[in-house]
Amino acid sequence: MFDPTAFDNMKVIVEGALYDRDLSGEIIIIDRNDIINMAKMSRHFNISFSIPQGKPKAVLGKIELESQLAHLSAELLPSSQTEQLIGSLVKLYFTFDIEEDEIDYYELNTILFDLWGTSRKITLSIQHEPLQPTKKEKGIITVDFERLITEDQMDDLVEMTDVMITTQQKLTEYLNK
Repeated sequence: MFDPTAFDNMKVIVEGALYDRDLSGEIIIIDRNDIINMAKMSRHFNISFSIPQGKPKAVLGKIELESQLAHLSAELLPSSQTEQLIGSLVKLYFTFDIEEDEIDYYELNTILFDLWGTSRKITLSIQHEPLQPTKKEKGIITVDFERLITEDQMDDLVEMTDVMITTQQKLTEYLNK
């Protein structure tokens, strides 16, 4: 038996929180990836989900955990200089389809900052395919914590999934108004 790393423990907490919600019918898990990069000795995990709804425009949520070699070595070879490197990087994504000029970016920004506050880096990017005959675009919102999340913040990971679901509900309401 091996001793699980901080990354493994955090991944299990996120999966458990989301699969419990999937079993209750509150969300639908769409995709899950657990990748080990042997060349760089890094781990990458993501899980995507949506909220069940009958509205035409849906918002897909994705939570991503990443642990790099520096994080693993700090955990396996602890020292006072490396203790602050134990943990995982966390990013959240929300993607949705929109028509060109369909949304008010200031109003969308207000919704996001009301839910996530100002201590996180929130970005909105729009993907546009100019050679497509339709004027469809894809909105991608990224919530980046820009710091390492540690095992001491396990309860925050569960709360994070709650806020993600609320964000999907609010964005779905906004996009379908």
